[in-house]
Amino acid sequence: MTVPSTPEGSHARQPKRPGPRQVLAPLALAQFVCSFAGSNMTVMIQDISEDLDTTVQGVQTAITIFLLVMAALMIPGGILTDRYGRKRCLLVGLTVYGIGALLSALSPGLGVLILGNSILEGVGTALLIPPVYILTTLLFTNVTDRARAFGTIMAMGGIGAAAGPLIGGLITSAISWRAAFVFQALVVAVIIVLARRIDDPLPPDPERVFDTGGAVLSATGLVLVVMGILAADENGWLMGGLLLVGVLVLVAFFLWVRAKERAGSQPLLRTGLFHNRPSNLGLITQHTQWLMLMGVSFVVAAYLQVVRGYDAISTGVIFSASTMGLLVSSLGAARLAKRREQRTLVMAGFALTVCGIGVLLAMSRGEPSAWHFVPGLLLIGLGMGVMLTPSVNVVQSAFPEDQQGEISGLSRSVSNLGSSVGTAIAGTILVADPAAGPYAVALVVLAVIGLGGLWAATMLPRNAAPTRHG
Repeated sequence: MTVPSTPEGSHARQPKRPGPRQVLAPLALAQFVCSFAGSNMTVMIQDISEDLDTTVQGVQTAITIFLLVMAALMIPGGILTDRYGRKRCLLVGLTVYGIGALLSALSPGLGVLILGNSILEGVGTALLIPPVYILTTLLFTNVTDRARAFGTIMAMGGIGAAAGPLIGGLITSAISWRAAFVFQALVVAVIIVLARRIDDPLPPDPERVFDTGGAVLSATGLVLVVMGILAADENGWLMGGLLLVGVLVLVAFFLWVRAKERAGSQPLLRTGLFHNRPSNLGLITQHTQWLMLMGVSFVVAAYLQVVRGYDAISTGVIFSASTMGLLVSSLGAARLAKRREQRTLVMAGFALTVCGIGVLLAMSRGEPSAWHFVPGLLLIGLGMGVMLTPSVNVVQSAFPEDQQGEISGLSRSVSNLGSSVGTAIAGTILVADPAAGPYAVALVVLAVIGLGGLWAATMLPRNAAPTRHG
């Protein structure tokens, strides 16, 4: 057998493929900055409202719209990822996000802030996050390596959400709230440089049909539902009308999808994605986790600043307890995944988080000091870190490679919808009067929702074995 000759030095000319850590770094940082953006504004409520001559409710609206835009566009973003390529969408999304961050830093009023932060950063996130999860699934083929990679990404996402108030508070107190958006733009620039070395393992599919009608219906329905929740403190009839119309639009979306499937056309989202029971339960737990995390962050941050009179840095320091808890449990996620079923970890995470909310309620009576908030926030951070990764792994691993674009978009949409609903529910209860009574009511509502998430976790299959090498 003749072996083809190889030109001398050809090995030296072949580009060196980046190692796992080089690939994972930009993906994890991308999830970090998007999660950070969703939570860091909670400690800037007072500063932004005074500087831009708006209200606490105005800032809450900006935060909620950012989270809602992500949720509404995440599914279309996943489809575009398949059509134009994962790496390309990642880089375009980062660029749009960076422009939005800089525009937010320069905003003279609430309208420009909403355009930069809520719209452009939201659109950028919807484009860049699906590639993060698809690339992770495709590039880390070993089960253990994939679990570890998802653990790192979810840990960075959780840390970004939990550390957002601390980092945002430090930057706001030392410089200005505007500098926090400049910080985001700088992180995005670093990610773009690092991401250039990523190799997309699958070619783009230009023939992939984009369901524009489905995208419009799904986005409109989600927007109307969340806006209905936001309107609850202003007008009950308006709230009911928006919720009813939103639900009807979502029903129309699913009828649209079924009609396209029967006609043999490619819908925005195949109904077959909802035929997998473990995945459905995993989506419910994801939605509930982010609803609780963002809801608690908004409630506690608003209460500390508006009622207790803490400044941004003090509020951020208090929130460092949840950051530390999440960091500790996330660092042990890979080891826990080898020893315990994913179902067990998700259940334990919800139990810890609900207990943390209970501790916050118990220790907030009377005239609590800053230290009274630490134990509850620590437990919430520990609980979130334990369950974030298993929930994502249950969903992503339930589908083959050719469906990763759709399920990734759906997964991230469900999670971000949870974040926006959590902020909307908590803000609606709290924004009219963030005193002790509404504060307690908001936390009780979030705890009850957490118990619903715990129930869903108990329904996960027991045969979801611990992650092992193989």
